[in-house]
Amino acid sequence: MTSIDLPDADRTWSAHTLREPTSWAQPATPLTVRIAYAAAHVVTDPFGDNVPGAPAVIDWDATLGFRCHLFSYGLGLAEAMDTAQRGMGLDWPATQELIRRSAAEAAAAGARVAAGAGTDHLADDITDLDSILAGYEEQTAFVESTGARAIIMASRQLARAARDTEDYRKVYDRLLAQTEGPVILHWLGTAFDPALAGYWGSADVSTATDAFLDLVRDNAEKVDGVKVSLLDAEHEKALRAALPTDVRLYTGDDFNYPELIQGDGAHYSDALLGIFAGIAPAASAALQALEGGNVDDYDAAFGPTLPLARHVFAAPTYYYKTGIAFLAWLCGHQSGFGMVGGLQNGRSPLHLVETFRLADAAGLLPDPDLAAERMGTFLASVGMTR
Repeated sequence: MTSIDLPDADRTWSAHTLREPTSWAQPATPLTVRIAYAAAHVVTDPFGDNVPGAPAVIDWDATLGFRCHLFSYGLGLAEAMDTAQRGMGLDWPATQELIRRSAAEAAAAGARVAAGAGTDHLADDITDLDSILAGYEEQTAFVESTGARAIIMASRQLARAARDTEDYRKVYDRLLAQTEGPVILHWLGTAFDPALAGYWGSADVSTATDAFLDLVRDNAEKVDGVKVSLLDAEHEKALRAALPTDVRLYTGDDFNYPELIQGDGAHYSDALLGIFAGIAPAASAALQALEGGNVDDYDAAFGPTLPLARHVFAAPTYYYKTGIAFLAWLCGHQSGFGMVGGLQNGRSPLHLVETFRLADAAGLLPDPDLAAERMGTFLASVGMTR
């Protein structure tokens, strides 16, 4: 069995013996019990600058290969979301190419694909609602032109410009009136992006929820579902029960997804989750078990992933992308551990050591020898030696 010495916070070291790799079954047919999208990261080209403020330079083979890995486990793809560093280094030209290429890969695989449409290509200081709407229109039209379902992302510019709920309605009502197909509305909480405080016109979550529900009910024929990323399971349960019958709730709760996806007998959540990119084989196994009515196997697959998810998404939550890229590197999906804008430094070495331990405990390191070798290389690169 493979073993590696790992450091602890008290500067001591201890031997860690990796478990034998888990054999995760890929589904023979598409998963139908729940709609499940994994929000995927991007792999950087090591020959590109990819420093803060520079245009993103992407390793297309590795980035698209990772998406094929997700498809092989029956998962859909949520493309160009915050996991792919929207608003944290991924510029609009690279985003367009990413969506275009990924939509083509999804079509070839017969997989679901949805992609983020926002206003992140606009200047930060824009406050004119018509200009913000035009930005949304441009990105939404592009996403729909690729065949992907549009995910209407929360806008930092709109959060800054809107004076009240009516300003949000002026933008969203006009945008939804012209979309080609039903879209997914995304409510991203401040844990993921502090610039979105007071979204929907109020800092009070209850008041904001009422405004959000009014928007969805008034535009139900144009809304496939809503993705809620507030990390509040009780709020999500109440919200999904209040949605119109044909509007789905896609959980974005990376802390409580097993119970939310399983449901309470009356309602359940579908999934659009960043952690699914890191735990794709286990997520697929859980959904396959749920499809067969086997709750024990569902719990057995998902249960060990929760400590990993809660660690990867620990505060400051918006740096969770670093953990997702680190896991992909450990698992052999990319040749190096680098990120757009240098975000590989968004987590401390000890945080990533614990990510390694928890991924191993969940059976998510398919090649223990490779994972241990790469972990040792990483430790040496940051000066952690015995």
